[in-house]
Amino acid sequence: SENDTENTQTEQNDTKEEEKVGEKKKSRSFFGKKKSDEEERLKKELEELDVKYKELNDRFLRLYSEFDNYKKRTNKEKLELLSTASEKVIVGLLPVIDDFERAIAANEKSEEVTAIKEGFVLIYNKLQQLLKRFDVEEIKAKGEDFNTDYHEAITHFPAQKEEDKGKVMDVTEKGYKIKDKVIRYSKVVVAN
Repeated sequence: SENDTENTQTEQNDTKEEEKVGEKKKSRSFFGKKKSDEEERLKKELEELDVKYKELNDRFLRLYSEFDNYKKRTNKEKLELLSTASEKVIVGLLPVIDDFERAIAANEKSEEVTAIKEGFVLIYNKLQQLLKRFDVEEIKAKGEDFNTDYHEAITHFPAQKEEDKGKVMDVTEKGYKIKDKVIRYSKVVVAN
């Protein structure tokens, strides 16, 4: 009976060991399954992120290419504009030149001074209209306060009156501006 008891205990111990081993196997397979599910989820997430990355990278490259093409196109347009910018002015001046040529030809035969003077005034007015069309205007100088933004003093002389000090008394060369940009400063005589 001792033998039976020992055998029973050994069997019970063996059974307990098998149960423990079975539990370990179960827990391993349980964790193994969890681990496998987690790996699958991470792989799937990685694939999705990779697809998103490729899509965003493709978008970026397309936008970069479009921007680069835009830059090249606008630079080309600017160069063309600069090379032909004077074309409008020249085309506007051609009728004035035609008028001068007709006036010169007519003045060779004419003895009438008043007609010649009127012709020059007409041509001058036509040229002034052309300048206005291109937003070119004369800088007012005579009698104005001297302003270095618009005037260039070529000489000074003593003022005869106190209120004339610092004022432009004479203009030797007219100044012009296009809109607010000075293209030629007025050369002036200033009273001190």
